[in-house]
Amino acid sequence: MSTRHTSLYWLQCGGCGGDTMSLLGIESPDLAEMLDLLDVELLWHPSLSNGSPGEHRALVERLLSGEQQLDVLCVEGAIIRGPGGTGMYDTMFGRPKKDLVAGLARRAGVVVAVGTCAAFGGISGDGEVEATGAQFTKREEGGFLGKAFRARSGLSVINLPGCPVQGEVVAGTLAAAINGAPLPLNRYHMPLEWYGMLVHQGCTRNEYHEYRVEEHDFGEKGCMFFFLGCYGPLAYGPCNKILWNRRSSKTRVGVPCFGCTRPDFPMPEPFFKTRNIEGVPLVVPEGVDRAHYLAYKGMAAAAAPQRLRNRENRV
Repeated sequence: MSTRHTSLYWLQCGGCGGDTMSLLGIESPDLAEMLDLLDVELLWHPSLSNGSPGEHRALVERLLSGEQQLDVLCVEGAIIRGPGGTGMYDTMFGRPKKDLVAGLARRAGVVVAVGTCAAFGGISGDGEVEATGAQFTKREEGGFLGKAFRARSGLSVINLPGCPVQGEVVAGTLAAAINGAPLPLNRYHMPLEWYGMLVHQGCTRNEYHEYRVEEHDFGEKGCMFFFLGCYGPLAYGPCNKILWNRRSSKTRVGVPCFGCTRPDFPMPEPFFKTRNIEGVPLVVPEGVDRAHYLAYKGMAAAAAPQRLRNRENRV
């Protein structure tokens, strides 16, 4: 794909717009500088564009017909198929947005699903609006566009989950796609550059976790995985790698990770309570045998240094 005057269209479907708000907060470069550096022609963004409805409709018709080239299509929010598969719960220009997604995706060089709703269905994925992600419905590949879908570049939909996704992840992905840089993906089509590590990795509470110095109440320094519902060891994401606003993360300020990058987010269980049997979480970290995990954590708790028992580590 050419790095000169790359055209980008941003379609907001069923969601809250939080991913856009996150992107607006990026720094060094900020959003305007990023678009300029990448030579991006922003054809339309619902929060940034000021064209009239008539001008917007004419632009969409040119994109659908192929008269106007579309290099990058960003979809924010879940694709709404209800009621009864009509898509009329979410429309634009009197037509279902799902039909616009299908038509624009066929023309796009790259399709990016921005946020968990666009990637997997998200919060509305279990509701009556019949929402789905662009190429996944929760963990099941296929979604709205189908398992076999490929953009004009030959790429599948690139999924950037998060509720919201960090703006730096969106910016980095766009830069890689526009410049034709390699962008290895995992089985859920998430770039390994940002989703190749667990949120747990880089967490400042890791030593507490290793020695099973855990908390039952908020405001303490210990691990929140065993009782307070933290998904850090179960969710892949860059929260403790690049940090939010380059400063902090949920776990650094004592808030459990909600697992918002997972395909099954939001999970049916409460955010602040870990499902466990005798203090052992029902779901243990990926690749860990449950019996060995129980034995290891029992020995680790017995061997915990006094400084950790006294919560003397900095968090």
